[in-house]
Amino acid sequence: MLRWLLYGLVGIVVLVLVITVVGLLLPKGHHVSRTATFKAPPSDVYGAITNFAKYSVWRRDVKRVEMIADDGHGMRFRELGDHGGLTFRIEVREPHTRVVTRIDDAKAAFGGSWTYDLKPNGTGTDLTITEDGEVYNPIFRFMSKFFISNTKTIENYQEDLKRHMGEGAGQ
Repeated sequence: MLRWLLYGLVGIVVLVLVITVVGLLLPKGHHVSRTATFKAPPSDVYGAITNFAKYSVWRRDVKRVEMIADDGHGMRFRELGDHGGLTFRIEVREPHTRVVTRIDDAKAAFGGSWTYDLKPNGTGTDLTITEDGEVYNPIFRFMSKFFISNTKTIENYQEDLKRHMGEGAGQ
């Protein structure tokens, strides 16, 4: 019995080591984009995505938002959800065309930026969100590569925004 327990423990240690080594060999950074088309004009889409304080009203993954005073390096906000909180800095706000936010949380296991590019499309808007992310922890990097989609958060955001704008997801 004790021998099987020892084999099990050795197996777990070997598995963790393999995952860590593979994670160390994977690149820290990734670059992904998704585009969604909205019926609303760019000014309306821009208004929704830059009203950070109201994210908890329409985003499924955000329970509360705390706005943080500008420290001289740009406005910041903190999203709080089921998995804790994450602080962001708003780096760029170009009315009706572009927004860039960056994770501003030194304790996070990941970081990077989201760039929101808005382009008129007839009477509507094409919203492209580009994530330039980094995963610092090699175990999280392994999990992110093989078990978690790097585009899922963008896709959920765009679906939630469509619902918020009265378009419904998948349209």
